[in-house]
Amino acid sequence: MSPPAPIAPEHTPSPRKEEALELFSGLPSRYDELSAALSFWQDPRWRRALVDEIQPRDGERILDVATGTGMVAAELRRRSDCLVVGIDQSAQMLARARARFAGAPAGRVELIEGQAERLPFADASFDGLTFTYLLRYVDDQPATLAELARVVKPGGRVASLEFGVPPSAPARVAWRLYTAVGLPALGRLASKEWFEVGRFLGPSIRGFYARHPVEQLVSYWRSAGLDDVRVRRMSLGGGIVTSATRRG
Repeated sequence: MSPPAPIAPEHTPSPRKEEALELFSGLPSRYDELSAALSFWQDPRWRRALVDEIQPRDGERILDVATGTGMVAAELRRRSDCLVVGIDQSAQMLARARARFAGAPAGRVELIEGQAERLPFADASFDGLTFTYLLRYVDDQPATLAELARVVKPGGRVASLEFGVPPSAPARVAWRLYTAVGLPALGRLASKEWFEVGRFLGPSIRGFYARHPVEQLVSYWRSAGLDDVRVRRMSLGGGIVTSATRRG
């Protein structure tokens, strides 16, 4: 039996987290459909590639961090009879995830409200871990990655999905045009909340990689105790799947 989970101390969310919580609070009802459409149906493909890196097996216990509406958790369950624990800081997103898994077998999906920087689990509690669109919303990327790695067993797989900026000049020009003009315009057609997200994403993604280039992010993974770090750029670099193995 695993040792009892540590109790995380009370913590006031940072301004960055408060902004993220407010930004995404009105999105869950149509999040799956609109996130797919606004990415030209690449987002579901990226999530499947993320789960490919984990290769879940029957009986494994896998943690899905920033689970949102549970899309990655559902794909993990579709691939195997694993036990999935999903954690997210947004109560609204978790409500949508709970509706998704209302008919799931008892004990196979557990959903918890919490923060990636302070996971309420004992060391080496999970056989694998996934996280999606997380690192732009935390204040200390190296410390967060170390916390994620902490709860994974030695030899376990860790994989992430993040938005990226295309490295080739023609694709980058098209990406900038879409994120600056097309994404806010399409978001406006959906709702005020999606307009705000569309307007926010481009500068947020560009600013993140200006501060944390991909090579530097890889160094954070290695410093966290993760080996064999692999970076896979997808859709001309608009999505990035990173994976590694917990050092033993």
